[in-house]
Amino acid sequence: MRTFTAIIERDPDTNLYVGYVPGFPGAHSQGETLDELNENLREVIEMLLEDENLAFDTEFVGTQQIVIR
Repeated sequence: MRTFTAIIERDPDTNLYVGYVPGFPGAHSQGETLDELNENLREVIEMLLEDENLAFDTEFVGTQQIVIR
C-alpha cells in the first residue's frame, strides 16, 4: 500500500475540483465532487504506477501559510 498527497483546488470558472500530486508527472485530474476527484486521481495514479520507468521529480514536504500585511 502506498499513500500519495494531492493538492486540491476549486476552479472558479468551471466550479470543478482540480487535484494533482506534486512531483508526480501526469498525476492530475478533476471532478464535480471531492469523492469523484478522489476516484479519478486514484485511477490516474494506478495507471501511472504501471510504468516501469516511473520517476518522481520531488518529494512532498508540506504546505505553509504566508502572511502579507
